Amino acid sequence: MKTTLAVMAAGMGSRFGGLKQLAPVGPNGEAILNFSVYDAKEAGFDKVVFIIKKAIEQDFRDFIGKQIEGMIDVDYAFQELDMIPNWYKPDPERVKPYGTGHAILCAEKQITTPFAVINADDYYGKSGYKLIHDHLVNEQSPCMAGFLLKNTLSENGTVSRGICETENGYLKTITEHTALDKNSPFAPDTIVSMNMWGFNNDIFEMLGSEFEEFLKKNENPLKGEYFLPSFVDTLINREGKKVKVFKSDDKWYGMTYKEDTEMVRNAIQAMIEKGMYNG
Repeated sequence: MKTTLAVMAAGMGSRFGGLKQLAPVGPNGEAILNFSVYDAKEAGFDKVVFIIKKAIEQDFRDFIGKQIEGMIDVDYAFQELDMIPNWYKPDPERVKPYGTGHAILCAEKQITTPFAVINADDYYGKSGYKLIHDHLVNEQSPCMAGFLLKNTLSENGTVSRGICETENGYLKTITEHTALDKNSPFAPDTIVSMNMWGFNNDIFEMLGSEFEEFLKKNENPLKGEYFLPSFVDTLINREGKKVKVFKSDDKWYGMTYKEDTEMVRNAIQAMIEKGMYNG
């Protein structure tokens, strides 16, 4: 069975201060994305869809696309403010994308197989890709890779994480918490979501209708966003779906702050020296 990796890369990187998707962290100027796609292909994914903004298309194709097109089938989708229902009139001053749920909805035409979702600026390690790929091939039902909170914190500031409650290996609830650091009230081995999901491609009709409901109720027209965890919560609590949670012990590396860049570079170099990446 064919499988797709959807990479959400349309975020503006406000805390990072620029296009963190393109920040070089590898010895030859590679971005985190290069290593993420390598891991996904190694796990068995056949195609990658980059969800970006039109404004960065040329830079993205030149810096990322040309390197990755020789590795795997590549396609592009665009998350833009005008990709919304005709009846909704957005605030003319809005510049922020409509969130991760909207991002995936914008890639409906490009995603024709079961698929995994990741953030462009997060390094997840190898195990999550394999766990999600094999589940999608065998079960074609929703799943996620969960990470230990202690493995997902930044040394340079606070982060937002989805705190997960699980039961018998399945997700019960996911609650977004902001401003988390090493002094958080949660145990270090608490399972958190890093937006590494697996879905069958039959979710788009429901995702679209739920996005419309979000727009009808949105109380913050300038910054309100529709997040994937909100959609997953609907799948669980209204549709009765089971969402399998796979625990990954891999350490996360991310580009939340500019100061994170050197840490990520050092980590990538150490993995290369261990033989985890050889081309």
